[in-house]
Amino acid sequence: MMVGLRMDFSMLLEPLGFVKVLEWLFAIFAFATCGGFHGETALLVSCKGVVNKTITAAFAYPFRLNTVVFSAPDPKGCGGTWTDVYLTGNFSSSAQFFVAFATLVFFYCVAALVVYIGYYHVYQQNNKFPLTDLAISVLTAFLWLVSTFVWAKALADIKVSTGASIIPGIESCKAAGTTCHFLSVTSMGVLNVSVVFGLLNMILWAGNVWLVYKDTNLHNQWNRISESPTERV
Repeated sequence: MMVGLRMDFSMLLEPLGFVKVLEWLFAIFAFATCGGFHGETALLVSCKGVVNKTITAAFAYPFRLNTVVFSAPDPKGCGGTWTDVYLTGNFSSSAQFFVAFATLVFFYCVAALVVYIGYYHVYQQNNKFPLTDLAISVLTAFLWLVSTFVWAKALADIKVSTGASIIPGIESCKAAGTTCHFLSVTSMGVLNVSVVFGLLNMILWAGNVWLVYKDTNLHNQWNRISESPTERV
């Protein structure tokens, strides 16, 4: 039996526990919507011996687009005029930062919930725990802001690098007798959702800072200071 363990699931109904459950869920949604994405860009190509051939480039997390190559229009490469065409840009650092951070937050929330449910009496008795929780909450709120901003910027660039604007940069499409038309790209609505969850996480953790702060001696000291003038009067 674990020393000091007192299971109390009613903590999940308290603001501190309830918000932590939301943070746990939203962290899952954040890394799942980003890390689970698979998409495809399609072009319509006509060249020597080929008429209206659809070629595709499949991409996915972590979005190393510069390693993604379009399928060739035909085995002969349009009579030798077609060379391998790659998408441009490597956005893996931004995407992996966002997903890795969301995953770490997920595990931290699990650990925090274990403490809240089983060891909240210890948490309250030792002020080091609330202070540590407060510091982590402040840092986490800030990192959600940073990681979401970085990922949102990368997502905007991904949309450009997989959209219709790629046609002018494809040298093979400039060959004589070759025409290329943008056909389609997979909807990135789910990636937009990941950014929304990043912002929601930032808001949740900012609110969590106040909830944790109330459990620290900093809040109690401030209350005593603010009440002192009234008591003297």
